[in-house]
Amino acid sequence: MADGFSQATRKPVLVSLHTSAGTGNGMGNIMTAFLNKTPLVIIAGQQTRDMLIGEPMLTNRDAATMPKPWVKWSFQPDRAQDVPAALIRAIATATMPPAGPVYLSIPMDDWDAPMPSIPAVRTVSTRIAPDPKSLSLFASRIQKASSFALILGQEVDRSLGWEAAVKLAEFLNSPVFQAPLSERAVFPERHRLFCGSLPMAKGPLAKALQGFDVVFVVGAEVWRYYPYIPGRTVPDGLKVLHVTNDPHDAATALVGDSLLSDANLALEGLYALLYQNRPPQFSAPPWQVKPAAVPSHEVPTAPGMSAMEAWSSVAKLRPPNAILVQESPSNGMELVQVWPAEQAESYFTFASGGLGWNAPAAVGIALAQKFKATGRPTILAIGDGSLHYSVQSIYTAVQHSVKLVFLVPVNQQYAILKQFAILEQTPNVPALDLPGLDASAVAKAYGCAAFRAETEEELQSCFSKALSMEGPVLIEFPVHQRITSLI
Repeated sequence: MADGFSQATRKPVLVSLHTSAGTGNGMGNIMTAFLNKTPLVIIAGQQTRDMLIGEPMLTNRDAATMPKPWVKWSFQPDRAQDVPAALIRAIATATMPPAGPVYLSIPMDDWDAPMPSIPAVRTVSTRIAPDPKSLSLFASRIQKASSFALILGQEVDRSLGWEAAVKLAEFLNSPVFQAPLSERAVFPERHRLFCGSLPMAKGPLAKALQGFDVVFVVGAEVWRYYPYIPGRTVPDGLKVLHVTNDPHDAATALVGDSLLSDANLALEGLYALLYQNRPPQFSAPPWQVKPAAVPSHEVPTAPGMSAMEAWSSVAKLRPPNAILVQESPSNGMELVQVWPAEQAESYFTFASGGLGWNAPAAVGIALAQKFKATGRPTILAIGDGSLHYSVQSIYTAVQHSVKLVFLVPVNQQYAILKQFAILEQTPNVPALDLPGLDASAVAKAYGCAAFRAETEEELQSCFSKALSMEGPVLIEFPVHQRITSLI
C-alpha cells in the first residue's frame, strides 16, 4: 500500500513494521518495491537494547542483514542518539536515483533517549543529467542510422517523460516500442507511432527488432526476460544505445552502450541535439509486434465469457481519467489490448512478478487520489487466485472509503503456471486448480459492496453502478478456462 501511495504521490513514504516478524511478512513486497524503484523508508522495531544480549521474543537477530539484497541500505544505529541522523540519511538514500526502499531497525527504548543536539535537515538531488559528450555521440549515431526505433521503459513514466518521448518520436517519425514487462505505461498507446510491447524472451525479442540498425532504449533494462526461449540478444548489425538512471542496469545490460541519466532529461537533451541538425525522418509503422498464434486448450463446459469479451465490455465504460492497476497474469495481455494507456501515470503493475502486490498497491494509489482530491477512480484488475494473496486489502479499502473497483475474473485455476507448463511441454501439472473461491462473499464480510456478473451485459451494468458508488466495490465474473502458451 505504501508503494502504491508513494508512486501515485511521487513522494517518499514512511513504513512501520513489527521487528523481524513484520519484516518477514513484508519481504515479498519489499523485494517488489526495490525492483519498482520506489522510495520507501522502512522502520522496523527492535527489542529494548538492555535485553538484546539474551535475544528475547521478536528480537531481530541480524537486523541489517535480514532485508538484503532488496534494500538500498539497511542499518541499526549503534546509539539511540544516532537515530535522527540515520533517518536523514535513509530519506536521502531512498530518494536518490535509482530510488528504492531503505531499512532501519530501531530498538524500542531509543525513542525515549535524550538528544544532545538535532542534526541539520538536508536535501539531495533526485535527478541525473546526461553526460553531454556521451549524449552527443548518441545523437550522431542516430543521425547516421538508416532504420531506427525508440524503445521506452518504465522510467519514462516515472520521470514524467511522456511529452518529451512523443516530441522526439514525432520529430524522427520513428516507431516506438514498449520495453518488455514494463510495469508502467510509457507512451500514448493509440498514437500512430506506437507499435506495442516487445516480447519477454530472447529469441522472439531479437526477431521483433530485425530490420533496425539503431535502437535507443530509454528507462529500461536491456533486457527484462521471463521465459527462456533461445536466440540472439539482438539481431546482427543492430546498435543499442541505452539510457538508465541505474548503474546496476547499465552494468548488467547484455549489449549496447549505456549512459546514466534521468529518462526525461535524456529525451529532452537528445531532441535538442537532433533538432539542430534536422536529420531525415525514419520509417514509421508497419513495424508492429503481434502476439504469435499459439494453440489453446479450451474447457468446453467452463461457464462465463472469454477474458477478451469481459475486458472489452468494461473498457467501453472506463472513465477517461481512470487509473488501471493490473494483476491478472493469465489474461492481462487481453486487458491491455482493449484498455490502452492514453495519459501518463495511468497504469501500474509490479516489476517483480510477485503476486500479492497489486491489491494493496491499488488501495495506496486510490488513497493517494483521495489525498490529492484528483477525482480519478482506481480500477484493479486482479485474478481470483491473485486476490487471495492479499485479500485483506479489501478491509483497508473499506476503512478508508477509497474510490476503488476490484474487477475479478474467475477462472478457478493458477492459469499462468498452466501456461508456463505448456511452454515447458509439461502440461497437466497437479495442484493448479482453485475451486471454491468466493470473492464476493469475502468482500461482503469486510463490508465491501460486491456483485457477480455472468454476462457482458450484467458486467457492464455492475461496472457502471460501481463507478457511481462511494467507496470500494468488488465485481467478480466467470471467464472461460482457456489456456495458451506464454509466448
